[in-house]
Amino acid sequence: MSERSNPIVIIPARMASTRLPGKPLADIHGQPMIMHVWRRAMEADIGPVVVACAETEIADVVRDAGGEAVLTHPGHLSGSDRIYEALELFDSDGRHDLIVNLQGDLPTIDPATVGASLRPLAKSAVDIATLATPIGDPAELGDPNVVKAVLSIAMGGQMGRAIYFSRLGVPWGDGAYYHHIGIYAYRRAALARFVGLPHGVIERRERLEQLRALENGMRIDAVIVGAIPQGVDTPEDLERARALLAP
Repeated sequence: MSERSNPIVIIPARMASTRLPGKPLADIHGQPMIMHVWRRAMEADIGPVVVACAETEIADVVRDAGGEAVLTHPGHLSGSDRIYEALELFDSDGRHDLIVNLQGDLPTIDPATVGASLRPLAKSAVDIATLATPIGDPAELGDPNVVKAVLSIAMGGQMGRAIYFSRLGVPWGDGAYYHHIGIYAYRRAALARFVGLPHGVIERRERLEQLRALENGMRIDAVIVGAIPQGVDTPEDLERARALLAP
């Protein structure tokens, strides 16, 4: 990263969720889930943290707790579209050149993991950075809900270029397999380009948004981290998060 690097963390949040409606405001030991994520991002200490909200009730909760919130169009189809609108509204002067897109349903994430997402951007050729962790459970290879990152990475290496992402257990042959973690860090120009691109053929087929970048020649590098953050998508996930965060 250059000396002028000035990161910002943006957390997209919306109330609509098929399996857990109202997810951002789900209570975890007296605090809404979105505030647990916000606090972890603040602890990462890499720059300001902004919640990009689809609804006023989320924005009100964040602001009442002393956080920054930006109200965005409720019709966005993806978190990347939502964070880009929030970035343009919050930082119209372009002061922030690196943007971390942190999912709003990761209340137990390690702050160090948030910071690690920026590391690949130290290489000027990298447009987008992300995270991955080695797959230890063979059952994950056959699970389409586990996205695999195909990385060009040397044995024992901690960072490498993403060649492909798939719901299948690829590549073929002996070697490590990697579980993709959907946290991204963008150069500002790369984010602007990405949200303006049409959806790709392979993106639609695999139902993986990051393939749009690869289909259009953008470079994604991934850094290896030690654990998968516990996401919250269902009531059962919420109970697990409450157990993990029990005082």
